[in-house]
Amino acid sequence: MNNSIWDKICLTLLIIGGINWGLVGIFEFDLVAWLLGGSASVLSRAVYILVAVSAVWCTTLLFRLDDHEDSHQIHSIG
Repeated sequence: MNNSIWDKICLTLLIIGGINWGLVGIFEFDLVAWLLGGSASVLSRAVYILVAVSAVWCTTLLFRLDDHEDSHQIHSIG
């Protein structure tokens, strides 16, 4: 798989995690735990771990976007 597919998967997981944290913060309702059998269930913990790994992966987007912008500016000048 190329990075673009991983980026989309990770961003999707981060959106799910962000919505879940929003629900926890506003309504004290953990949707992931509710859907998957409680916050201590293996499935819920797996989702939490995947969201965390996705966040780490997406930090690389910051650096890759900067590199892409720099190379684009170089090509525009030359």
